[in-house]
Amino acid sequence: MSAYRERLVVPARWWLLLAGLAASVWLVYELPFGPRVSLPATGAVLLLGGAALLLYGRLSIAVGPEGVSVGRARLPVTAVGSAEALTGDDARAARGPGLDRRAYVAIRGYVPGVVRIGVDDTADPTPYWLVSTRRPERLVAELEAARQTAGR
Repeated sequence: MSAYRERLVVPARWWLLLAGLAASVWLVYELPFGPRVSLPATGAVLLLGGAALLLYGRLSIAVGPEGVSVGRARLPVTAVGSAEALTGDDARAARGPGLDRRAYVAIRGYVPGVVRIGVDDTADPTPYWLVSTRRPERLVAELEAARQTAGR
């Protein structure tokens, strides 16, 4: 059982933008070609756009006694190093000029906070994970609790 679980989803305004795009496509094709073209084109925009938003926004984060998982990536609790919550300018710098190219990155532009999770495994070339989260302080607390439980 996870001590912490979070699922990042795209904001509602992105779905409204998709609806506006679909309405625009419908209008562009409805006037010259009629419903035989406009309805399939609108359906395709909604289907492909909806699939893209669902796939991009389905990042899940979980912390438990076995370690941390972000999407499909897993880091055992024995390899979890110190964690640091970053917001504002610190988060922006960590996502940009301060980013190590060897880091595992699971960031979403619509989430302002990130957590940098150190990797304490000499066999792993990844220095840290950089993970978007809406609750950076809580994620850091859960990671520290998992490390304490494991005796690290």
